[in-house]
Amino acid sequence: MTTPVCTSASTAAVFPTFSSYVRARGPVLLRAARSMSPNPNDAEDLLQTALTKTYVAWDRIEDHRALDGYVRRALINTRTSQWRKRKVEEFAVDEIPEPDPLPAPDPAELQGLRDAMWRAVMRLPARQRAMVVLRYYEDLSEAQTAEVMEVSIGTVKSAVSRALAKLRDDPELAMLSS
Repeated sequence: MTTPVCTSASTAAVFPTFSSYVRARGPVLLRAARSMSPNPNDAEDLLQTALTKTYVAWDRIEDHRALDGYVRRALINTRTSQWRKRKVEEFAVDEIPEPDPLPAPDPAELQGLRDAMWRAVMRLPARQRAMVVLRYYEDLSEAQTAEVMEVSIGTVKSAVSRALAKLRDDPELAMLSS
């Protein structure tokens, strides 16, 4: 005859049905769920979900003396899944809030900015200018730009970085942006 490893487990009740287990252990399990959720209603939902998972697995659980541990693990796993899902808060309102429309920019100012930008690009060295045009006007990736220019990707990155620094420091563009 074998002796049980855990003496408290041998004295624990073995529950013949799921409903008798829930009636006997429900309050204890609800306290465990409330310790995991600050909202009592969420804790009850958490417990119900864990009990549903337990009910589905009831016939597969061999040791019914370890049911509390099984349900607690189901509580923890369910709560972890809830944390991972981002909760989107929704509020009912009478009117849908619409953002204030931004005033349309003056086409003449936009054209002036485009002209100033193009003049600044034209002041760049030829190689940097070509890379900036390919990257930002033609919308090529760094790899595509490197292939067209027959240089390495690192060369494209460094040349474009230096060109953008020169454009940021361009006095004509600085005067327009302020």
